[in-house]
Amino acid sequence: MSLSPARVFAALNAVRPPDQPSPVMNKAVVIGGSFAGLLAARVLSDHAESVVIIDRDDLDMAGGRPGAPQGTQLHALLPGGFLLLERLLPRFREQALAEGAIEAPPAARRTYVDGRLKVDVPDDADTLAGSRSLLEGLIRRQVLRLPNVKTVTARATGLVFDGAVTTGVRYDVGGVPGVEHGDYVVDAMGRSSRLSEWLEHAGWDRPVLRRMAVSLNYATALFRRRATNGDFSAVMALNTPGTPSEVAGAGYFAIEDGRWMAMMAGYGDNRPGHTAEDFVRRLRDQLPPEFAELAGNEMLGDVRTFHHPDSRRRDFHAVKRFPAGLVSVGDAVASFNPVYGQGMTTAALHAACVSMYLRSNPDLGVPARQFFDLQKVVVDAAWSISTSADLALPHVDWPHPRGYRISRWISRQIVDATVTDVKIARRFNKVVYLREHPRSLATPGVILGALRANLRAR
Repeated sequence: MSLSPARVFAALNAVRPPDQPSPVMNKAVVIGGSFAGLLAARVLSDHAESVVIIDRDDLDMAGGRPGAPQGTQLHALLPGGFLLLERLLPRFREQALAEGAIEAPPAARRTYVDGRLKVDVPDDADTLAGSRSLLEGLIRRQVLRLPNVKTVTARATGLVFDGAVTTGVRYDVGGVPGVEHGDYVVDAMGRSSRLSEWLEHAGWDRPVLRRMAVSLNYATALFRRRATNGDFSAVMALNTPGTPSEVAGAGYFAIEDGRWMAMMAGYGDNRPGHTAEDFVRRLRDQLPPEFAELAGNEMLGDVRTFHHPDSRRRDFHAVKRFPAGLVSVGDAVASFNPVYGQGMTTAALHAACVSMYLRSNPDLGVPARQFFDLQKVVVDAAWSISTSADLALPHVDWPHPRGYRISRWISRQIVDATVTDVKIARRFNKVVYLREHPRSLATPGVILGALRANLRAR
């Protein structure tokens, strides 16, 4: 890749649909109707005569998908993902707000680090919150309204090859096999993607799978939202490794239907909030004052818990023998600790990679190396943000990269400085939101600015 990672990141964040569709293929097939699959289908609709999404769930149904087990947990579109979706899906913001999603501009957000309230960044971008069923349902309806996109409700069972080129997807419907032929196949099957097994069975190399065990437990609860609950619509609290709290992170957002959706998380044997009584007690006793106010509202329904065992990535960019006409996106490539909230933004950036690749007039008869090079920039960035923080957790057993001790110290200085310094907080937020590459923080100006800010704070 001739461009630097920072320039690739900037280009991906600026991707917009072409003014006119420019088909370079007859049919594209997407396996999986998740966020990543839907956004890939949206981009493919500009470059294929037709797009078929295969999913075991009926994508025409209302509400959440049974195939999304984490669908009851807290979801929010951080500014990077929100801005990308606005570009990929015209009128997304307008329609999301009309259906009840809640916009959280900078003045309506509060963030705590180790109990200290972070400084406001007045020119920061907006966050959007809503239940997963609302957000995913809106994206699904917009994508399925496209005239050249259709769905097949089936279980994908394998791939079809013609020599070195992928030419279709095998599927099963109630025991009856079928094949959906296509010129381009996208794997969006999520963390449990079976693509590696299919490739190996067909004689291709399988990508190396790396797993960092984090053993994250998190719980989500809904509360009734009252008009007297203040002017903020999103509150987050992060406790960095080494603090005595069992609650590693907590947050709550205003969502549709007059509700708050609240989450708290812990690692290993810590399961904060796993019962309604424990959830409310910790809101009142172990978190900043806004959480205690939330605890005074009526809880709606039961606490929903979820376990995230590990962060994982599949290194498709490094596979030597790989068929043409095939790529993978979303959690099927890399999934990270959800505490950092970057899953939906990463999915949108993967879709932007598809767009940039297909607009480069590629030869679809050879493996999509250019695409995987673009995608690697995104995966490396999100992976470094997530895993560098997780490496500080005492129970995480993972090789520390060279220079980790000094890089961790620098990261700690920058995070501390975001509490008091607007300039540092602004730069840090752009990286966390995946609007800028993490290397933008590793400059002498940022590091010296953080040190000065921390000296002033002391």
